[in-house]
Amino acid sequence: MMREVRWAWMVPLAALLASCGGGGGSAGNTAGSVVVTPPTAPVTSLRGQVIGSATLVPTTIAGVAATTISPAALKTALDTSSTLGSTVTGTPTCAVTVYTVKYHTIDGAGNDTPANAAIYAPSGSYAGCQGGRPVLLYAHGTSVLKSTDMADLNATEPLLIAGMFAAQGYIVVAPNYVGYAGSTAGYHPYLDAAQQSADMIDALRAARSVFASINVGTSSRLLVTGYSQGGYVALATQRAMQTTLASEFNLTAAAPMSGPYALLQFGDTIFNGAPTTGSAGFIPLIINAAQRAGAGIYTSTSDVYEARYASGIDTLLPGTQGLGDLVTAGKLPNDVLFASDSLPQAAGYGSFFGPDHLIKTSYRDAYLADLKANPCNGSSGAPLNCSPAQPLRKWLLKNDLRTYVPNVPTFLCGGDADPLVPFVNTVSTAAYFRSQNTAGLQLTVLNVDDNSLLAPYATTRAEFAAAKEALRQYTLRQTGSAAAADAAVKDAYHAGLVAPFCLREARNYLDSAPTR
Repeated sequence: MMREVRWAWMVPLAALLASCGGGGGSAGNTAGSVVVTPPTAPVTSLRGQVIGSATLVPTTIAGVAATTISPAALKTALDTSSTLGSTVTGTPTCAVTVYTVKYHTIDGAGNDTPANAAIYAPSGSYAGCQGGRPVLLYAHGTSVLKSTDMADLNATEPLLIAGMFAAQGYIVVAPNYVGYAGSTAGYHPYLDAAQQSADMIDALRAARSVFASINVGTSSRLLVTGYSQGGYVALATQRAMQTTLASEFNLTAAAPMSGPYALLQFGDTIFNGAPTTGSAGFIPLIINAAQRAGAGIYTSTSDVYEARYASGIDTLLPGTQGLGDLVTAGKLPNDVLFASDSLPQAAGYGSFFGPDHLIKTSYRDAYLADLKANPCNGSSGAPLNCSPAQPLRKWLLKNDLRTYVPNVPTFLCGGDADPLVPFVNTVSTAAYFRSQNTAGLQLTVLNVDDNSLLAPYATTRAEFAAAKEALRQYTLRQTGSAAAADAAVKDAYHAGLVAPFCLREARNYLDSAPTR
């Protein structure tokens, strides 16, 4: 079945799909026959207003039911949920209380819509758990399940973020995003930079308005971070705060991680013959978000997808089934994107080409014809100095984040063997930032898979290498197969291996960022 991404390995292997999925919701009664056009006057006056009030979320964790989770219970849960556990997060020092808040935001077409966010509030006797605490806005990775709820600390990513940040004294605001728990939308505006940054900002506005009612005191420090899809969302949010909302938000620092920031380059590489793991899931998600925003990607889904998959693909995800179940049910191919005879095919990417494929060759050919006629990424300094005509490429260009330079300390982290979100996204984005020769640029880039152990972050790099080797050896003992051991490392790489180490170094970076 299609591989799913792991946040943790060994016991248990908790699945979180990052950068893979689909989404939809169409009013038409045939396969994608209705083209959605954005309203001429988007509803924005309600943005960030709370619907109801903040709600306390009782949690049963590590076998203990409580409204406030003790540091000891958090440590037990972290150590049970993954092999790395509190050895990476650090021992929790603060208790954590979880709240959820519903708020007004906008969908991809600019319409008013509700969404939910979690708030993790630290408390305890240590000085770092009391008084005015820094606020961290966190953007989560991709999920294929509509039920995804960042207030559920029995799920792997929320638990990791609570242990990594809230248990160390951060007030965490973590939106679910439109399309997930608490949302009435029938789709998710995936990697729609304007919508996703608006969702994050509106969640923060709502959280700020309820902090007093839940006895949360804040300092002047405001940070934003996220991983995978959330890395992209975090950088888009930083951009929005800097370029359009500077009078409202005084951001201290940003730490996006393993995100597809160079979105047009990412898409061009996939269609040019080098797809990434999960492409057959996240390409439909991108296309559906673009269609819902009025980008005119298709007249019918059958313009893009093979007949076996065209019907219903715009309403498939997020949904109630995991990716593997959808493959078993014949609703998605097993990560096969293009036809066997569709060219070009990059060496080493043969598994993404086959008879049971998702994308029509005619659609890919049209994309490639535009890529040839209107090439982009011509230089590090002006990668988007181009004018694609094909609708999907136009959408990717619109949502590529290489359009500005951060004016706050910024930390980019990832691993250069990432099979889902290639590290070239980080490299290209950092190169763009540096090429602008902006005075005062404060940019740090960490590749946790760099073996130059004399460089900064040598300890983290050594620990990352040890974690990879431990997983490889464990799998080898269990299976006796070197190929299976290598596959286990590849499957766990993005979310199970890179994420915890990047998150830890992001926290260290944010801890030390000077308040502006």
